[in-house]
Amino acid sequence: MYTPPKFQTDRTDALAFADARGFGTVCAFDGRKPIASAVPFCLDYGNDGTPRLAFHLARQNPLLKLADGVTPWAMAILGADAYVSADWYVSPDQVPTWLYQTVHLTGPVRVLSGGELGPHLDALSARFETRLAPKKPWTSDKMAAGRLEAMKKAIVGVVMTVDEVEGSSKLNQHKSDADHLAVMSALALRPEPAAFEISNAMRKLRPHLFAEETTQLTAMAEAEGFMG
Repeated sequence: MYTPPKFQTDRTDALAFADARGFGTVCAFDGRKPIASAVPFCLDYGNDGTPRLAFHLARQNPLLKLADGVTPWAMAILGADAYVSADWYVSPDQVPTWLYQTVHLTGPVRVLSGGELGPHLDALSARFETRLAPKKPWTSDKMAAGRLEAMKKAIVGVVMTVDEVEGSSKLNQHKSDADHLAVMSALALRPEPAAFEISNAMRKLRPHLFAEETTQLTAMAEAEGFMG
C-alpha cells in the first residue's frame, strides 16, 4: 500500500485499529486474477509476538486453493471515510480530497485443523456478541449439535501469519491548525456517521486546539458536582 510518510500509522496503532474493526476484505492472486472476499476475523498473537488473523470461508471459495502456507494474502481493513470540499478550508487554492483510515495486513495463510475450527468460531462470535451488551451473549451451544456440525462442514477455517503491517490515516495532518479546525468542524455537521467519526479522529490529533474548551467543560462539571 502506498502511503506518504505523513499519513503512515504506527505498527502498534495499526494492529489496534484492525483488532477494533474485526472485519475486512481478504485478497490473493491465483496466477490469473485477484480473488477477494469480505470476512470478519479475530486477531491474536503467537508466542513470539507475531500477529495472526483467524477467519473462515465457504468451502467452495476459490481462495482456499491458495491457503498453502506460502502464497501471500492481503487483508484490507477500512475505517470511516469522508469527502472534503475545498470550500471548507480557510486557506485559498485548496482542492477537494477524501479523508480515511485503513490498514493492510499481509502474510501466508494455512487451513485450520478440525479441532481448531470450533474454538475459532466460538471466539469470533464471542468477540462481537460482547458489543451487544447488555444482551446475553449468543453461544453455539444454543444450536442443535447436528445442525452446528452440518454448518461447520460448509466452511473452512484459516489463519494468516501476518508478516507485514501497513497503516494509512489521512486526516489532514499536513494542514494548518486553521484549516484542520475548519474541516473538522464542517465534517462534524454532516449527517453521515462516517463524517462525524473522521471529525472526532481529527480532533484527537490536535488536542491543543480544544484546550480552552476542555478546561471550561471540566470547570462546569466540577461546579455541578459541588452544587449537587
